Amino acid sequence: MYGLYISIPFCKFKCTYCNFASGVFPRAQLERYLRALEPEIRGAQAVAADTVYLGGGTPSLLTAEQIGRLLGVLGDRFNITTEAEITIEAAPGTFDAPLVSAWTQLGVNRVSLGVQSLVERELRATGRTHRTATVERDLALLRDAGIADVGVDLIAGLPHQTPASWEASLDGVARLNPTHVSVYILEADEDSRLGAEILAGGGRYSAADVPDDDTIATLYVRACQRLEQFGYRQYEISNFAQPGRESRHNRKYWDCQPYLGFGVDAHSYDGAQRWGNADDLDAYMACLERGESPVTVRETVDARQRTEERWFLGLRQNAGVALGTADHQRFGGEIARLAAEGLLEFYEDRVRLTARGRLLSNEVFQAFI
Repeated sequence: MYGLYISIPFCKFKCTYCNFASGVFPRAQLERYLRALEPEIRGAQAVAADTVYLGGGTPSLLTAEQIGRLLGVLGDRFNITTEAEITIEAAPGTFDAPLVSAWTQLGVNRVSLGVQSLVERELRATGRTHRTATVERDLALLRDAGIADVGVDLIAGLPHQTPASWEASLDGVARLNPTHVSVYILEADEDSRLGAEILAGGGRYSAADVPDDDTIATLYVRACQRLEQFGYRQYEISNFAQPGRESRHNRKYWDCQPYLGFGVDAHSYDGAQRWGNADDLDAYMACLERGESPVTVRETVDARQRTEERWFLGLRQNAGVALGTADHQRFGGEIARLAAEGLLEFYEDRVRLTARGRLLSNEVFQAFI
């Protein structure tokens, strides 16, 4: 079964830490974008799918009519199973009870809520406008409408964040009791305003108030400990879920299962090839309006790449990677070295990251690429 991903790159505001291909665009562009999506979807290979994920950006900015039309186009093209997991990403404060009711009628059964922090000083520093009360209200709306699977995101490393404020956010998670929690570590790269400022050594966007690497590592470890106490099982480096509430869609990426992506900067994989779309909104829409493909990069995945990706993605998961004879022949020396350094551990016929290995995961992954 395939997973289907639809990129909705529109936001009400651009967070300082965001490095995605999203932005604040004129409202009129949204309808034009949705029209451009339709021929791309209709021109795709017709496959069976059991997950649909509307990501962004802020898909919760779409009206009920727009989401219904988009899901209708997907349903016309693909055989989407009746038990499909259909997820929408939402920003706190961007939806109300009638819209949530429409989501449930359209089959949406999972919501990923971009909370990032439950401390208002940290939210304001990054450009977020919601408050803790907003998140509480939104969770109540979703549960009242019958959407039981609700996840929240947190970011370790935001400006002004301290061990004490991090505990406040974790306490908030315990109180809110979502079924899923994602904990991401702030990325400092040129693709976000905050990241670029950190790399330049500047002070804009509260860059000087970002905690140091050791503190961020401590925050991550503390989140792992406390979420386990709250009853969440870590199943991937950044993801924790109550029993049976893992994201089926995201697991497709880590398990190297096939998926199709539509929209700006969306990527696809069919087991033999990977390809990706233009990451510029105007370029993407212009391609579809001219009747051309928006794909800008395509590669054939050979046997060596498949093996490397199996390790790179498999080790992200707490289940780890099953060891075969070929693995011992190719990576035996590296596995033994990393185990001796306390970064990998064996259990049954598998190998997985240790708690320390998760903190140094990039160094571990390099050994298999």
